[in-house]
Amino acid sequence: MHPAFSVIFFTVSSGAGFGLVALVSLLLLLGGTTGPGQETALIALGLGVLLAAAGLLSSTLHLANPRNAWRAFFRFRSSWLSREGVLAILFFPVVAVFFVGLMTQGVDSLSVWVWIAGLLTLVLALATVFTTAMIYASLRTIPQWNNALVPLNYLLLGLASGAVLLTAVSSFSADQQQTTIAQLSLTLLAAAGLAKAVYYFWIGKPQGPMIQSAIGMTRGRARLLEAGQSSDNFLNKEFGYQASASLIGRLRWLVFIIGFALPLALLSLVMTTGHSVWALPAALLLLSGLLVERWLFFAEARHTVNLFYGRQRC
Repeated sequence: MHPAFSVIFFTVSSGAGFGLVALVSLLLLLGGTTGPGQETALIALGLGVLLAAAGLLSSTLHLANPRNAWRAFFRFRSSWLSREGVLAILFFPVVAVFFVGLMTQGVDSLSVWVWIAGLLTLVLALATVFTTAMIYASLRTIPQWNNALVPLNYLLLGLASGAVLLTAVSSFSADQQQTTIAQLSLTLLAAAGLAKAVYYFWIGKPQGPMIQSAIGMTRGRARLLEAGQSSDNFLNKEFGYQASASLIGRLRWLVFIIGFALPLALLSLVMTTGHSVWALPAALLLLSGLLVERWLFFAEARHTVNLFYGRQRC
């Protein structure tokens, strides 16, 4: 699949934004001494909403005619894209109510209506990330995406990036729960890295399907009698992207180095030394690694339409 930057930025930015909002909402709903302070919570919610909005707006740049984006909202019953759009639209007024409630009442004792707004914010944020993942996981024509690991990875990476961003925000606001938040970030980031490793092991080397698997043959070998035109067209440009196995292998290592290993090391320094200066570099490294990870997510995908152009196991 062609790795368009607008979609890459959309999935990384919106995932981190919704993950940050979901995590702040969850910690505040649980209450106790583990939740962030009011200043940290308000800054984090504002940052999360900005990231989510920026990601959603960038996704329209991938449309041939962005003015027709409104049509995506009317197939909620059958389209994961439509479900994503509807849930995202519902998210913003709900999180606004939650934000106003926290600003006026504080975070120590939430009233009933603020608590309900927080719960709806949490549910809508996670549901929107899940529907984004299901846009890809529901495509049976792309074997690398059509599995349960895709939504799991999207949710864990969104929560992990949100947790690391929350750690950075708490360092700027001198939050007393910074160490606890950093520990949560370490746990979520380690879980996301493990899930990503399982995903890479599951899909193996990037390769496309064969004609036999596409038509359900279990014996014999089918062959293509006539291939489609080799000149550039929409299908070739959008679904026929090819990246070398050596490049993909190197980029996978890069994802784990700058996206997981280095942020984990920096977060460990935050916990052991108490110096919050390492939190922001950890967040920047993680987001940079996620941009590479998401580029790979699209570049490794092999659509079955490539069979029509004579490409098998490519």
